[in-house]
Amino acid sequence: MSILKIENMSHSFGDRILFNNVSFRLLKGEHIGLIGANGEGKSTFMKIINNEILPDCGTIEWNSKFNIGYMDQLVDLKEGITAINFLKKAFIDLFNIENRINDLYIKLANMDIEEMNKSLNKISTLQEILDKSDFYSINSKIQGVAVGLGISEFLYKDVSDLSGGQRTKVLLAKLLLEKPDILLLDEPTNHLDEKHIEWLRNYLANYESAFILICHDNSFLNSVVNVVYHLEHKVFTRYEGNYDYFVKLYEIRKQQRIIEYKEQQNKIAKLEDYIRKNKVRTSTAKQAKAREKQLNKIEKIEIKKEIIKPHFNFKSIRMPENIIFKTSNLIIGYDKPLSKPLNLSMKRGQKIVITGANGLGKTTLLKSLLGLLRPINGKVILSDYKKIGYFEQEIIGDNTNSVLYEVWNAFPNFTQTEVRSSLAKCGLTRQHIDSSINLLSGGEQARVRLCKLINKPTNVLVLDEPTNHLDIYARDELKRALKEYDGSIILVCHEPEFYRDIATDVWSCEDLGYSNK
Repeated sequence: MSILKIENMSHSFGDRILFNNVSFRLLKGEHIGLIGANGEGKSTFMKIINNEILPDCGTIEWNSKFNIGYMDQLVDLKEGITAINFLKKAFIDLFNIENRINDLYIKLANMDIEEMNKSLNKISTLQEILDKSDFYSINSKIQGVAVGLGISEFLYKDVSDLSGGQRTKVLLAKLLLEKPDILLLDEPTNHLDEKHIEWLRNYLANYESAFILICHDNSFLNSVVNVVYHLEHKVFTRYEGNYDYFVKLYEIRKQQRIIEYKEQQNKIAKLEDYIRKNKVRTSTAKQAKAREKQLNKIEKIEIKKEIIKPHFNFKSIRMPENIIFKTSNLIIGYDKPLSKPLNLSMKRGQKIVITGANGLGKTTLLKSLLGLLRPINGKVILSDYKKIGYFEQEIIGDNTNSVLYEVWNAFPNFTQTEVRSSLAKCGLTRQHIDSSINLLSGGEQARVRLCKLINKPTNVLVLDEPTNHLDIYARDELKRALKEYDGSIILVCHEPEFYRDIATDVWSCEDLGYSNK
């Protein structure tokens, strides 16, 4: 049964065409992975099918029998409500039924026998709905999802006091509790640690209804989807199977198209050569004319340009000292301690990965080590020879600078040509470079920040979840660049597939003695 059908849909963003006569369908029970390079328009597509953006043309038909649940990358929760009460809104219809039952019970005392019997029958019908919906298990359902996504510790906090990542997880939890017929998920694994990514993986793999998922973690995609839609060159191509099957079939189709293109080009060249030699001869003009008609009927095969893939090369300078930093009884936190006294050290050449559940203070530790945040107690001794490059997890604020001047301001000694060349190496086109930062996708903004980082000579890189929003091409290239980097690295990451070949040491926050309170 068709749930969603899209035909001849086109959409532009300014002078940039995102979709050109796109076709798409979602069938009952399909688990669709939506893939493509950063900035191709995946999140825009989600907003279009969720009716947040109107396409320029085309038809979008949802089956009215199915209800939709959508989670995008942007978080907007108003203050004045705790996380648990926000999650209870997932069951608002059931709570309304309970209120109706309570109201009817209150009114029974003032009813005559006939009215009372009608009300009791109504109460019985409503009560049956609650029982079939497991209404009295709502709290345990909430707790189950809260544990799975790692939000148990702040269920009773006001949502306005939560971090961006925590609010994202609360929105995801509410969506999963609602159990819509169709889930629309835009990068749901961002801000989840390994344990909770695994929980979501199992949840989606066993999800009985349909979903459309944007995700750049190919291992995660591979285990939860049974259909892949690949967005490339403004059109979608459908592949029935998991991500591994897509990769194999995509490569086969690409090679087949190249062969067909070459064969067609040879055929065209022969026809053109025959026409050129024979159209002026009276004896062969008729045959040449026939060949010309044949040539005009050929539907020419196009070989699309390859997606521009980034190339990262970090500039490293020598670190003369062996010890990069030492901590002495360091206690990190804001209003209250997040850790026990930490006595840590890092040596030249180490590539340390920090793992652990969200909320334990990995970002807080990085900022404390860098001197950006005053610790609650203890001290950090940093080498005087350090040259640190820092990639922050989140950049807050609406940046209206153009991409060109954002990077040029960081490197005023560069020529404009050098700035443009550096951005191009990071996989950004002329259109990206001339647009504002706030108009870029999350992955494109991350590439701009990486551009500034790779052009700064460093001997220590501090990277806080750098893979968030990056597409598969950029992740693979970043992994290669970090493996080849001559300096030292501190990396916060939840993806073993990404950091396994980079790390010389893995520090678990739990093993370091972080407080659980």
